[in-house]
Amino acid sequence: MMCEYQCMLTSVDPDVIRALGDPLRLRIVALLARETLCTTHLVEETGAKQTNLSNHMKVLREAGLVETEPCGRFTYYRLKPEVLDGLSERFAGLAASARAAAGNRRACP
Repeated sequence: MMCEYQCMLTSVDPDVIRALGDPLRLRIVALLARETLCTTHLVEETGAKQTNLSNHMKVLREAGLVETEPCGRFTYYRLKPEVLDGLSERFAGLAASARAAAGNRRACP
C-alpha cells in the first residue's frame, strides 16, 4: 500500500513540476495550448524580454513540455499535450486515493 503512494509521487517528473511552478512559464504553456507560436509571438503576448523568454523556453524544452520547429530565422514552439496528460493522470490518481482514504486515520502512539 505504501509503495502505491510513493510510486504515484515519484512518477511525477520534478522537472515538469518545477517548470510549471513559474508564473511566466505557466502563462507560456497556456498560450501554447491554444496554438503553435514563435518566439516573437511569445514576446508580444507575455511582454517578456527576448533573453528572459529564451531562458524560460529552455527550461520548458528540457522538462519535455514543448518541442521546437525551426522555420527560417524563427523558432516555433509547440506544447506536448501527452506530458500534461501524464501529469494530470498522476494527480487524478492522488486525488482519488485521498478521497478513498478520507476516513483513514493512523492512531498516535
